[in-house]
Amino acid sequence: MSSGAVPAGAVKGSDLWARVFAALYDPLLWVGERAGMGARRRNLLSRARGRTVELGSGTGLNLGYYPDGLDELILTEPEAAMRTRLAQRLRRSRRRARVLNASAEQLPFADETVDTVVSTLVLCTVDDPDPVLQEIGRVLRPRGQLLFLEHVRSESPRLSYWQDRLAGPWRQFAEGCHCNRATLELIRACGLDLEDVQETSWRGMPPIVRPLITGVATKTISD
Repeated sequence: MSSGAVPAGAVKGSDLWARVFAALYDPLLWVGERAGMGARRRNLLSRARGRTVELGSGTGLNLGYYPDGLDELILTEPEAAMRTRLAQRLRRSRRRARVLNASAEQLPFADETVDTVVSTLVLCTVDDPDPVLQEIGRVLRPRGQLLFLEHVRSESPRLSYWQDRLAGPWRQFAEGCHCNRATLELIRACGLDLEDVQETSWRGMPPIVRPLITGVATKTISD
């Protein structure tokens, strides 16, 4: 298995803010991780099994929470600056995994060859989540599972108002993050069976990204 090494020159594929944001990412999430997000990651990822593919792995904050005994762990990350930091964390962790330069919209896997897809704070950042959800359904085996942990549009009229007002500036700051996206409804409409969905709050983070959902969506067996 690959150690996840990425050539040092790969970061040149990122613009200046992307490199700065990659450097700031872990410090920005530090309080939120210790205020409950780390525990949510652990609880969710304990359910990973078989051949597991993580979408948009970022700097690798999920790495320490995967269970031992997975058949394979593949970490996809299209942003060069993030991918470099991901590879560094992977080397320090000594976990067996591969890092791939791949977008969630075009996963380099054959149909029905993946047991678990992981999406943590990813479906908010893609331009259009529908093609991503279609790709997830394509690569999952029957009874395969999507494990998701995403921040979403608030059900509070007051907070959702501010999410809409601040969506543009936040998207510029947070590298494409849509703070007002109704992600649960999108997952529900994509044909996967939702189970064990929980709504919670991302303590320690700005209010516009506090509303969270976490859960599992399973691919049903075709008749």
